[in-house]
Amino acid sequence: MRFRYLLFAPFVCLLLLVTPSQASADITGFLGITTTPANRPAKGFAIGAGLVIVGFEFEYASTSDDVLVLAPSLRTFMFNGLLQTPVPIAGMQLYGTLGGGVYRETLDGAIDPTRTNVGINVGGGAKVSVAGPLRLRFDYRVFTLKGSPRHDHVQRFYAGINLKF
Repeated sequence: MRFRYLLFAPFVCLLLLVTPSQASADITGFLGITTTPANRPAKGFAIGAGLVIVGFEFEYASTSDDVLVLAPSLRTFMFNGLLQTPVPIAGMQLYGTLGGGVYRETLDGAIDPTRTNVGINVGGGAKVSVAGPLRLRFDYRVFTLKGSPRHDHVQRFYAGINLKF
């Protein structure tokens, strides 16, 4: 009799592992500002998927340059992991994020105008429910750029429209 229970336990564990949990996906279009070394407009999009408290996303962002203050344009291509509240609290789903990817900065008129390397980012934000699957997203990130960027640490804040499906 005990032998049957020993055989039954691995099958129950396997069943729990392969049973699908509720997954969701979302897409965000955003506008914001990159504040290092001067305020410049940023725009981009993010596509993500998540389970209950863990999520993943790909994010592309582009910041324009300001040659007068030697602020280069910056494009980032980042893959991020998110830890998020499992359900909205007061209509907001809070999250923290950590990720890495590739950046490319360009400063017109410089001797070495383009630099490309890897970077990491850390940040957080909130997705605020508006109506149905439509949400507002507010996000703050700090990027640590590797290699020889003109500025090692870059900060960005954005607000965007998020569609959950």
